[in-house]
Amino acid sequence: MKKLRFGLFENAQANDSGTATWRHPENKRDHFDRLDYWLEIARMCEDAKLDFVFLADAWGWSEVNGERPDVTVTESLDLPRLDPAIVAAALAASTSQLGLVITGSTLLEQPYAFARRMATLDHISKGRVGWNVVTTGTAETAAGAFGIPMVAHDDRYDMADDFMDLVYKLWEGSWEPDALERDKQGRFADPAKVHRITHEGPYFKSDGYGQTSYSPQGTPVLFQAGSSDRGVRFGGTHGEAIFLGGSSIEKMAEQVRGIRAEAVNQGRLPESIKIMSAFSCVIGATEAEAAAKHRAVLDAQDPAVAVASYAMFTGLDLSSYDPATPMTDLHTELSQTQISRFAGLTVGDVLKDWHEKGVRGTPFVGTAEQVADEMCMRAEKADLDGFLLTPLVQPGSTRDFIDHVLPILRERGVAASEYEGETLRERLIGTAPTLGEDHPAARFRAARVSAS
Repeated sequence: MKKLRFGLFENAQANDSGTATWRHPENKRDHFDRLDYWLEIARMCEDAKLDFVFLADAWGWSEVNGERPDVTVTESLDLPRLDPAIVAAALAASTSQLGLVITGSTLLEQPYAFARRMATLDHISKGRVGWNVVTTGTAETAAGAFGIPMVAHDDRYDMADDFMDLVYKLWEGSWEPDALERDKQGRFADPAKVHRITHEGPYFKSDGYGQTSYSPQGTPVLFQAGSSDRGVRFGGTHGEAIFLGGSSIEKMAEQVRGIRAEAVNQGRLPESIKIMSAFSCVIGATEAEAAAKHRAVLDAQDPAVAVASYAMFTGLDLSSYDPATPMTDLHTELSQTQISRFAGLTVGDVLKDWHEKGVRGTPFVGTAEQVADEMCMRAEKADLDGFLLTPLVQPGSTRDFIDHVLPILRERGVAASEYEGETLRERLIGTAPTLGEDHPAARFRAARVSAS
């Protein structure tokens, strides 16, 4: 069995994944706006040799029929939140090996400014940065806040393709990797290796020079999680690490085959994409103890959160439908992932499921040995490359995994005991620090452009 990779899912707000468990007595997430909280999390992950911390983000918030329910405020379901790029910058200074992945929206960011921000983070972290590319599933409320028109689901992916071409030009084509000389007796940089880029796309335009020199990875490691047909095509084209929601092994195996096939369709090697599954776990010395711990987490949450939370991701008010309504009867231009994952279920089923899990899959509840068995079985049968831990309670859930499950996985030879490689791409993807020649970004490299 191949060696697996591990990341920690985090969010710079009091709750995440569509649930609100901040009231749990052992949960410290209500201190998300304090640097000490983040330093504790990063230190714990780096000491355990986890590959990266993944900072999710969203610009929107929950609305039901155009109004924000009071429960979203009393339970801090969606707001307030912090900018993940600034959190990552703070953690870059306090860590030396841990990967730092941030979420950035191709709908709401300006590509020229975003390219500088990500390259800056890659420079100051010495090549430990990744970008979770999102088209913004909460686009309706976010679009209003930004004063821009709503963009339909598939059109947002067309927009994202254009965004990617522009940032690739800035990261790969403007400054050659050896442009900087820093010779105090000569010159700082070679003018022949600094290039003007132009971009005339359907959504974005730019004419000028990249603001930063070539960073350790060039393009940050590219993460993606879209599961719609259009999202899979986008991920197969651009993604290097793709996340799947926790679902049945059969469904995950089918998704993995589809993603790898799409990579081949795009002229890429199937193994160039690492596919990781989100997972949560509740660990006890016995099954009964783990079940009791899980129940305590569920009891910490107000059931009224479920309606507002689901509306945040989809724009749909499930309380306005008969509980027997099939989910296949519903449609949204927002996150179609959160419709398709419930095919075959009713609205009533989904409200119950969402209260228990939100966007997470079913947590693994049991002893450490049972959780390790489940992870290995899923990885082998679904051809997974790793897992993204989505903790129910922080830092307790992460600490339980690190202290009890990770040692078992290391004994079985499926988890690394030390960091391997200097950059995030070397460790996670297993390649050179920069993107391979089969990736679409490579066609924008200065040497290739000048030779064409």
